[in-house]
Amino acid sequence: MNRLLPLMLGSLILAAPALAALKVGDKAPDFSTEATLAGKPFKFSLAEALKQGPVVLYFYPAAFTPGCTVEAHEFAEATDKFKTHGATVIGVSHDTIDTLNKFSVTECRNKFAVAADPSQKITKAYDSILGMKPEYANRTSYVISPQGKIIYEYTAMNPDKHVANTMAAVEAWASSHKK
Repeated sequence: MNRLLPLMLGSLILAAPALAALKVGDKAPDFSTEATLAGKPFKFSLAEALKQGPVVLYFYPAAFTPGCTVEAHEFAEATDKFKTHGATVIGVSHDTIDTLNKFSVTECRNKFAVAADPSQKITKAYDSILGMKPEYANRTSYVISPQGKIIYEYTAMNPDKHVANTMAAVEAWASSHKK
């Protein structure tokens, strides 16, 4: 039994979901990267997007996988509502820009941008690496204020609540920043 204890503890640690290190109030790491919207590549800059309003930045494991497809569809359906609050939505994965060009058209339905992070530089800066499979991003959503601060963070592999939770955070921010 004593020999099995370290193995069991190790298994539990590996099975536990990784938690995002960036918390509410933290400064969001700035980044620029290649992204695509409606199959058209462009350079995305977080600093530039924040000049327009809050940014919903979500990390997902891989384009065209079941959970990521569901999440992309839900963000696509909600994008217009996010825009009414001045928010920009962008998804980030390790996929190549060629893969994301297709994903942005079919699964993102030409509604929001997705960014390529094949080196995982952005994913690592946001501590969104999937613990059990570090070549993938964990499913983590952030809302970043125009001042560059994290105002909401949510990590869960189930895609079901990411859109509703980030929408609630954006709406709360918008109601407290009415002119």
